[in-house]
Amino acid sequence: MAHRTHCHASKFSVGLAVVVALAMATVALAQTKITAPKNNYSVAQDVELGRQAAAEAERQMPILRDEEVASYVERIGRSLVEAIPPEFENREFRYSFKVVNARDINAFALPGGPTFVNRGMIEAARTEGEIAGVVAHELSHVALRHGTAQATKGEKLQFGAIAGAIVGSIIGGNVGSIVAQGSQFGLGAVFLRFSRDYEKQADILGSHIMAGAGYDPHDMANMFQTIERQSGSSGPQWLSDHPNPGNRYAYISKEARYLDIENPIRNTRDFDGIQARLRGMAPARSTEEIMRSGQRSPQDRRGGRYPQAGRIDKRVEYPSSRYQTYTEGNLFRVSVPENWRELPGNNSVTFAPEGAYGQMEGQDIFTHGVEIGETRNETHTLKEATDEFINALTQGNRNLRRESGYDRSSIAGRSAFATTFSNLSEVDGQSEIVTVYTTLLRNGNFFYIIAVAPEDEYGAYRRTFDKVVRSIRISDY
Repeated sequence: MAHRTHCHASKFSVGLAVVVALAMATVALAQTKITAPKNNYSVAQDVELGRQAAAEAERQMPILRDEEVASYVERIGRSLVEAIPPEFENREFRYSFKVVNARDINAFALPGGPTFVNRGMIEAARTEGEIAGVVAHELSHVALRHGTAQATKGEKLQFGAIAGAIVGSIIGGNVGSIVAQGSQFGLGAVFLRFSRDYEKQADILGSHIMAGAGYDPHDMANMFQTIERQSGSSGPQWLSDHPNPGNRYAYISKEARYLDIENPIRNTRDFDGIQARLRGMAPARSTEEIMRSGQRSPQDRRGGRYPQAGRIDKRVEYPSSRYQTYTEGNLFRVSVPENWRELPGNNSVTFAPEGAYGQMEGQDIFTHGVEIGETRNETHTLKEATDEFINALTQGNRNLRRESGYDRSSIAGRSAFATTFSNLSEVDGQSEIVTVYTTLLRNGNFFYIIAVAPEDEYGAYRRTFDKVVRSIRISDY
């Protein structure tokens, strides 16, 4: 009897396993299959186009420099990237995530992976799942290479002229109105305003990506209703750039039923904290207001590389106790006082407060702050490279006098030198202190930091300089 009972149980278990397997297969078959459209352009062209357009976007758009918000959006984005189905993975793609400090409900992704989410989109979301829905949709356009696929249908593109046109379409407002103008921005709109077929593909693949990352795809459907409800009578820019294929909410909800997720991520403590943090900041301006003021980014004001060039002031604010994080390309991240401005240069970037930077006799100068940069290294050791660098500095400035030898230091966990100099300011002839930090990158190139402050203020600045140097993270793998 015991033996018969065991056989019956075994038969029952096998039968149950078959039923479960068949059910799973049925669900898998019910999921919509996505096929990437025809594309005459190479993956490398997607990457290069996205790189150029992303650099232009960061020059012209106000990126929110807040480490907590940036890390939060990065975490969501990375989890979604990891869930992209293998058949749509491109190892050459370099996904990145930036938050634009604009209140418009908008987001966009560029060929090759650079992705931008407006602060207004994060503030409008009711759950983290809704933010993930927006990002998953944008990543789907990238993974399916919709930008260059759409260009494949038209004339051959001259890639050198497209980056600015794409950004012009982004910051110029509604893409449809730009296309109607018949201007060069119509070319940029090719990569932003997708066909309804491509929109449906991005919705479906986006729902699959969400499920793979542990989010409920229903939140993508809910997101459309959320942004329509919160965008006012003018309508959300995101939906104007992403036309509704028809029955969007219904078909996303249907797809979601075939993507069973146990305990999906809907809301987190991080989500609540980030929304509270954004509410505590000064209100973001609309893209239209940013464009009207002509203050899209520091280097774009008044046609010069530096805002208020030549207007250096003796009254400079002390460093703020609150810090913001900047990411410079794929090389490094650094946290600096939030009242310092980012001033890009050639293979370098300067961070300085208002009134502490400008031009004199055609030369860019700063009296308070730090310059961070990279140069080629023709020598072999850190000491030799530092000797060469300092020789170049002193030859260019006869007032620069070394006050210390090479003190051992550390930058991003690697061996470094710190050397202190005295100098006479070119602005007012007063004494100032200059500290130079140096290290080598993995490719052998030379990485440096130059910290400057007037001698009578250096005591107040030294702690800030030390904190800035300790915050640096280098990504030169």
